[in-house]
Amino acid sequence: MSQVPGGALAGLRVVDLTQMLAGPYCSMLLADQGADVVKIEPPEGDLTRNLGPFLESDEAKAFGGYYQSINRNKRSIVLDLKHDDGKAVLRQLAAEADVVIENYRVGVMERLELSYESLAAENPRLVYAAVRGFGDPRTGASPYAEWPAFDVVAQAMGGIMGITGPDAETPMKIGPGVGDIVPAMLAAVGVLSAVYRAQKTGEGQFVDVAMYDAVLGLCERIVYQQSYTGQTPRPEGNAHPLLCPFGIFAAKDGWVSIACPRDNFWIILAQCMERPELAEDPRFATNLARVEHADQVIALVDDWSRRHTKAELIEILGGRIPFGPVQGADEILADPHVAARQMLASLKPDGLEESITIAASPIRMSETPGGVNSAAPGLGQHTDEVLAQAGFDAAEITRLRGSGAVA
Repeated sequence: MSQVPGGALAGLRVVDLTQMLAGPYCSMLLADQGADVVKIEPPEGDLTRNLGPFLESDEAKAFGGYYQSINRNKRSIVLDLKHDDGKAVLRQLAAEADVVIENYRVGVMERLELSYESLAAENPRLVYAAVRGFGDPRTGASPYAEWPAFDVVAQAMGGIMGITGPDAETPMKIGPGVGDIVPAMLAAVGVLSAVYRAQKTGEGQFVDVAMYDAVLGLCERIVYQQSYTGQTPRPEGNAHPLLCPFGIFAAKDGWVSIACPRDNFWIILAQCMERPELAEDPRFATNLARVEHADQVIALVDDWSRRHTKAELIEILGGRIPFGPVQGADEILADPHVAARQMLASLKPDGLEESITIAASPIRMSETPGGVNSAAPGLGQHTDEVLAQAGFDAAEITRLRGSGAVA
């Protein structure tokens, strides 16, 4: 079994039809808390299985790091949903499930005759969640509903690129796939909200999160800025338009973050810089004043910080004001905080010689801790197990395999 023992969601049954990042991340959040997530894969498998990097012993290139990171704690079954028997199997699984999650383009599940309405007719308490680029027409018709989308598209259209970059004319993509991960997180919230209601009323519902909408929600600041000022926010480099100092500053050997929007923090920073008079200077004494003179403030702090190494700045500022060094993955993996918080999980995928390390769950609960229990499954690894639990006998499973409906 792949379920996390003692997780808060133990007993929750999830049929996961998702691929790539947004959908699998959503179902992973549920699996980390103990839900039994059955990942339905097409015969060729989730595309991310074949995206690297790979371990040396993975000669088949079937367990890429991308896939491993976001599909832990799940069981895999292969179904050909273009096959009538494959559809019938899915219907039986959905009839006994609490949740179905998919991230196909609009209309795909309808063409497969596996729409929310058809599945809910057999299971009225079913919570059916969809994560699409521009949402589902059931909750609001978008002119872009038929458009395919990936993370970079959601980042571009949802506003986050429009305020990120070195200068006002140079938008930039955020490094992590926030255009996928933020909608995944919100979809998990929606699923759990709908499950809570379904447990009380016996009525499921359709949960819809558009990637565009989720990124716009993440960028809520640009909406009120436009409304209040009539001016369109632009990329702002490493500073903040409303708080100062609040950003990234150079060190001798890298970069650090310093955030002193509160005036008491500014007083401490001025003392640490051995410039206590800056705290009394009317140009800098309040956050509003510092924002008005942001170029001067940033230059003063940067001139001071670049005279010190990151280690020296940690010694001077650490624990006194909001501060932290800019760290690469090598530094993060060696950080005592990461060890103390158990934020790394070591796993050994079935059939491979090496172990891998992935990021663990950041959600901590005192009584039902959840976490990472098992590596991502092999393609179709649990097909027979899942079918048997769904009521198929050995002869039926053999017939389904022979027909190509399952694998």
